[in-house]
Amino acid sequence: HVQLVESGGGSVQTGGSLRLSCRVSEFTSSSYCMGWFRQIPGKEREGVAAVNYDGSATYADSVKGRFTVSKDSAKNILTLRMSSLKPEDTAMYYCAAEPVGCWPPLLRSAYAHWGQGTQVTVS
Repeated sequence: HVQLVESGGGSVQTGGSLRLSCRVSEFTSSSYCMGWFRQIPGKEREGVAAVNYDGSATYADSVKGRFTVSKDSAKNILTLRMSSLKPEDTAMYYCAAEPVGCWPPLLRSAYAHWGQGTQVTVS
């Protein structure tokens, strides 16, 4: 019954910044793995960034140095801070959570719960 709701999507110019948030309906324990995925028409949903159960972060090569993923102090909100945005970053961004733990952290099948997505458009 875990629900995730993304927010913060929108349209920005190339080189701009945007912050996405994911609100989780239940407290996210230290055992939770949470991540961000994105998908564009004609392509598979791909992992962008994740916070593993041990607190470590994993990023896709395409966003390293530009995106930062983090959780708030309550461990129930996942944030993705994006900078130096490119048109290639345009996609529907989804938040995902796994209550037990996941590996690899950027693999879609490792997550049990998903949000509805928020659109990010860079032009």
